[in-house]
Amino acid sequence: MDAKLAAAEHAAELVEDGMVVGLGSGTTAALAVRAIGRGEKRIVGIATSRKTEELARSVGIRLATLEERPRIDLTIDGADEVELGTLHLVKGLGGALLREKIVACATARLVIVADDRKVVERVTGPIPVEVVRFAWESTADRLRGIGAEPTLREGFVTDEGHYILDCRWRVMGTAVEMARQLDGIVGVVEHGLFIGKAAEAHIGGPDGVRVLRRAT
Repeated sequence: MDAKLAAAEHAAELVEDGMVVGLGSGTTAALAVRAIGRGEKRIVGIATSRKTEELARSVGIRLATLEERPRIDLTIDGADEVELGTLHLVKGLGGALLREKIVACATARLVIVADDRKVVERVTGPIPVEVVRFAWESTADRLRGIGAEPTLREGFVTDEGHYILDCRWRVMGTAVEMARQLDGIVGVVEHGLFIGKAAEAHIGGPDGVRVLRRAT
């Protein structure tokens, strides 16, 4: 079985009848949404993107908003990088990082699905940074001031109407330090560093699925 599919289906088994489930974005998360849709559990889904909303409806998952269901039991989402031990994440290369983080902060248990190529000793990026469109060039300059090399994602606008700057660093600090610096920049709406959010990661590989849990 494909490693992504194996991880997605493994995590989908965590879904229980009556749950409110956060539905992530991206290719691996989409496989999990399909697996949940094939099940017979009566759940309510909270989608993290318009694309996920469309997919969830197509497979028969009933949807609600966070205003209607502010407490999420379980969220299954993908990641672009998963740091060993800490389970710090890089997310948002698909552009849905703002909604993904809002949902992650509302969930009791965030489970990541990925293949083993996404597991790293230390996150390095690029880090997607969502910025307001007004004077985005000035925001890019402020990002350069903390050592970033931002590149505008051409032709892309998020579901919330913002731009994405994909940021690389020649010398990057720890994920925690980078998140702190990004949080302090005017014009930044959100960024793709998810610090201390994931409870576990289901990682598909040639030998099956392994479950990584955050070190305490």
